[in-house]
Amino acid sequence: MRKIYNVLAVLAVLAVILLVSCEKERNYPWNDAWDKYQHGEVAPETPDEPAAPVLPDSKERLVWIDAAANFKDYANSQENINKDMAKIKETGFTGVIVDVRPTNTGLLFKSDLEAPLTKVDAWVNGYNWVERTATFDYLQAFIDAGKKEGLAVYAAINTMVGGCDCGTLGKVGFLYEDDSKKSWASMVNTASGIKSTLELSDTGAKFVNPANDDAVNYIIGILEDLAAYDVTGIILDRCRYDDNNLQSDFSDVSRKKFEEFIGEKVANWPGDVFAAGAEELNGSGTDMQKKWLAFRAKNIHDFIEKASAKVHQVKPDIRFGAYVGAWYSTYYLSGVNWASPKYDTSMAYSWATADYKNYGYADHCDIMIIGAYASTLSITGSSEWTMQGFCKQAQNLFAGDVPFIGGPDVGNSTGFNDNWEGKTHDKYPDIYPDPATVMPDIVDACYNASTGGVFFFDLCHIKKYEYFDDIKKGFDALDK
Repeated sequence: MRKIYNVLAVLAVLAVILLVSCEKERNYPWNDAWDKYQHGEVAPETPDEPAAPVLPDSKERLVWIDAAANFKDYANSQENINKDMAKIKETGFTGVIVDVRPTNTGLLFKSDLEAPLTKVDAWVNGYNWVERTATFDYLQAFIDAGKKEGLAVYAAINTMVGGCDCGTLGKVGFLYEDDSKKSWASMVNTASGIKSTLELSDTGAKFVNPANDDAVNYIIGILEDLAAYDVTGIILDRCRYDDNNLQSDFSDVSRKKFEEFIGEKVANWPGDVFAAGAEELNGSGTDMQKKWLAFRAKNIHDFIEKASAKVHQVKPDIRFGAYVGAWYSTYYLSGVNWASPKYDTSMAYSWATADYKNYGYADHCDIMIIGAYASTLSITGSSEWTMQGFCKQAQNLFAGDVPFIGGPDVGNSTGFNDNWEGKTHDKYPDIYPDPATVMPDIVDACYNASTGGVFFFDLCHIKKYEYFDDIKKGFDALDK
């Protein structure tokens, strides 16, 4: 499935991903479907033409505020929070999505379940820790500023994570620091056997096993405390399996639950499911592999259902949802079916079982955020790997169950300034348009194809490259 057109270039890209300023690890299968699209090959299977959108009472214009990427500005300064919230309002945004639990773990709101966040790894004068010494309530500061400016404030958490291997800076998070929780770590089916993610040399986020009841209950407890805040809603980020492949989770816990799910023993584990080190399906996959995909999707579905019930129990009118990558055709690699259960995945995709649709979780959400993360050369269209196309496809996938908000990543997608691929307008002005000039087109394409509005990831890039005025032009055009 993953055809790599330039091996040396791809290896270089992978080496750079962890070194991006304003960083945000996103679950991008760039070297798969996107490359096929850009090289003119057949795009991945896509659903039929979308149904007519079901619009909410009003559409939103949101900006994501990643914790790590913006920590140097906000960790110790309520003044900076207030100033930038005023600028966000002036630009025409109607709300913000504030990350309050990064992959390192540690919270930026009050809870007795997890320690407060005191530092994150970021590129500030080199790769360093950015420390927080202030004691003010970070989330509450955004809520207060939001009320003053008339902005909605959503709180986002990195969900199925328990720590970070921060390379030269060290390893942090409860998976490393709390022996009682090490067994929650994802067990990975590597080429040399099943190993804990903590044993692997991969830097970045370290995931827990979504099939582990103790881990699930712990995260739901955190969400219960978060729901007590006066936020507009809660958005789950990284509510998925570890990494963009099929190697996790192969723990004893998962084996037992999988055998219960299929009603039989797996004689050769994990080989009867996937060979050691396998990262993708071979064609449409075996019958056992298809069941495995459905099993993983069921685990995420069941977590979403429990989490939604818990936060609504705390606050009935809260808006609960998740961020997902809009590339549905390959999102099964992450163990997630984010569509409506009304959408029969098996009718469009040969890797899906007939019951895969039952594990779509959109009907348990009040809002969904989808990353329509295409190139600046691919803004309009009807298929995946165009910003507009991602949103159009999502209309069909959600089947009216939930309003969704699609939008671009203006720091990492190809054609934007300083993205991790190195493919920027500044470097290739004869290929890529000036990102500032296409912001109104992006706003129009995503806003009008989404049923709930438009969002931008991430504020740090908007600030760094002074995109505020250009985004405002797009918003102003909507209001005419």
